[in-house]
Amino acid sequence: MGLRYFFFRIGFVLKKKTGLIKKQFPVDPATITMIAYSEWKGSKAPFFFSDAATLGLVPSPNEALATKAVDIRAGKILFFSGTQFDLGVSYDWVSNPESGYKYDINKHWIDINDYSETSGDIKFVWEKSRFSFLYTLIRDEQHNQNHHGEFIFNEIESWIDKNPVNRGPNYKCSQEISIRVLNWIFALYYYSGQDIVNEQRWQKIMNAVYWQMHHVYHNINFSRIAVRNNHAITESLALYLVGTLFPQMKDSAGWKVHGKKWFEEEVAYQVYEDGTFLQFSMNYHRVVVQLFTWAICIAEKNKESFSQVVYERAYNSVNFLFQCQEETNGYLPNYGANDGALFFPLNNCAFRDFRPQLNALHHLLCGQTLYAEGNTWKEDQCWTGMNTDDSRKYFPLLKKRYGCTQFRDGGYYLIREQHNFTFIRCGDHKDRPSHADNLHIDIWANGRNILIDGGSYKYNTDTKTLKYFMGTESHNTVMLDDNDQMVKGARFIWYYWTQCVSATVEETGDSYLFKGTISAFHQVGKNILHTRIVSTKKNSDVWIVEDIISGKPAQAMMKQYWHLNKDVLPGSVQIHARDGDSGSIVPQKENGFYSGKYGQKEINPQIVFSSNSNKIITTFSL
Repeated sequence: MGLRYFFFRIGFVLKKKTGLIKKQFPVDPATITMIAYSEWKGSKAPFFFSDAATLGLVPSPNEALATKAVDIRAGKILFFSGTQFDLGVSYDWVSNPESGYKYDINKHWIDINDYSETSGDIKFVWEKSRFSFLYTLIRDEQHNQNHHGEFIFNEIESWIDKNPVNRGPNYKCSQEISIRVLNWIFALYYYSGQDIVNEQRWQKIMNAVYWQMHHVYHNINFSRIAVRNNHAITESLALYLVGTLFPQMKDSAGWKVHGKKWFEEEVAYQVYEDGTFLQFSMNYHRVVVQLFTWAICIAEKNKESFSQVVYERAYNSVNFLFQCQEETNGYLPNYGANDGALFFPLNNCAFRDFRPQLNALHHLLCGQTLYAEGNTWKEDQCWTGMNTDDSRKYFPLLKKRYGCTQFRDGGYYLIREQHNFTFIRCGDHKDRPSHADNLHIDIWANGRNILIDGGSYKYNTDTKTLKYFMGTESHNTVMLDDNDQMVKGARFIWYYWTQCVSATVEETGDSYLFKGTISAFHQVGKNILHTRIVSTKKNSDVWIVEDIISGKPAQAMMKQYWHLNKDVLPGSVQIHARDGDSGSIVPQKENGFYSGKYGQKEINPQIVFSSNSNKIITTFSL
């Protein structure tokens, strides 16, 4: 992780042990007074919209949306877009609905253990406190004319009352704080044309916003040095946006200047030149896409701009994700860490459908929608202030590429035909890898994901389950005995990072060919290389995958794992393998797991071909 990380972590621990952190983040701070609410309403900085009346989104009544809103008001909250928990109407904001554990609200946030078997996964506490559920209520009000303003602000006040500044689990993560503040701001603007927020409520919310952003500002180096992923992008952007939208707030001028600078630096570092992202995760990349939309749109409405690299990386991000997307349903491979994050849910589409977010940012950058037909994915575009196509054209309109495409910075190689799509990862790691999944392959045919990625499940669960989902076994690649490609450390740490030695993808006269080599299994032997060759003829439904391990110890068993989508009709996929010594290999059929959404898992068959040889050649035919 480098010397910068090393020395920061030492300093952080010292400040914690000496009590300096508690002094820096006071638990009984002075109340901050903001300008009067009426004054703010008369001079508020431009947002996506001024208030509900100026939104310009034509209502489209939706019974399912109304039902979801009723559930929320009854305390039934959908977690991670997948599992509903009944929290009741007087939820305390600090109890884990999965484990039943209740955090001590009197503890300073630095003393909260966010990773223990006793408390369970802290994300189950953070989920409602993000306030992303506000968008369902606001959308229901817009489309179905059901009024939720009083309920929303009662919920915000309830959170403030039950979460004293810098105490308890909801101050543990600065990204969670940032998301919460941005979502409150969205509600403040939407309802600013109605008589829902009075002066007392306004001052109470603004005081809470101030101290939360004070926390983010003074803890930003933890995200920028110790974490350095989408957390840092979210937090730096929140500082800029709060500074831009509330210039009257104490300290906001400094937050704005530093937030903008840090945001530009993080984007330049974290989003590679080809548009791929250092977290090697499709869902976390979508998080960044939504943040790009907030940043660029609100800056533009306030007649400001970022450095050119922000716009270039935003455009290239849309391009990368768009090229990896299944056209019929908007899904992408279930690749990389996926905690169910969808900060700003502004449409009726499925969680795995990336079209709404990609379309909104594409429209912002190119002036036109990205997809030719349908309206279900256009709602994000309307909520973010872009109701019609316009003359804005910072970049050319994107089009789907067919044949071979490569994104070498991130290590992604694609082969696309009209009805088939092959996705292969062969990456170098200068930044922390998430899963031990190098040379993983996804195969899609006729809109169906045939060879799938196992997903993530949960970040705080038993060691065996963590090893399965984060490790090599849940991916379509190779293990040596029970060894992952890398060695698992604590939390999100891996040792002996895999590295790409070489990779090419090319189109020949009648076929496509990928060849990639990685260094891996350093814990097994120092000079082990894994080479994968994938070939497929044009307009065919046959793939040949050849795996070769050089430097493999003679006694080590080579295991090739395949995860077929359990919903694919039996017999519709034929899979055969042979090795370099004995010929045909008998498949071992096992029960693996699949996690399509955070916190959910189901049994999914996995096929294993094992050999003492150093080569396995497998043929798939549909």
